[in-house]
Amino acid sequence: MSVHDDLTSVQRCVDELYRSVGRLEQQLGSGGLEMRRVRADADHLRESVALLREAAPRLTQPRSPDLVTISDTPYDITLWTDSDDEGLGARDRHAP
Repeated sequence: MSVHDDLTSVQRCVDELYRSVGRLEQQLGSGGLEMRRVRADADHLRESVALLREAAPRLTQPRSPDLVTISDTPYDITLWTDSDDEGLGARDRHAP
C-alpha cells in the first residue's frame, strides 16, 4: 500500500471512531470526566491525522541520490597486494 492509501484508511478509522464516540456521548452524557477525556483524545487524534496528511506530500517526495565523486587518478597498486582475482584464485596458486 502507498502512504496515501494508508492515510486514507487511517482517516476512515478515525472518522468511525469519532462517530462512535458521539453515539456513546449521547447514551452516557458528556458531563463525566471519562467521557470528556475520550472526546478530547478523539479530537487530538483527528487533528494529528490531519497534520500528518498535510505533511505526507513532503515526506514521500523522492530524494535525489547523494552524488559521489570518483577520481580519475589510478588506484594505488598496493591495494591489490595479496588479493584474489575473482574466479582465478590467488596469484601464486593455480586453479584446481
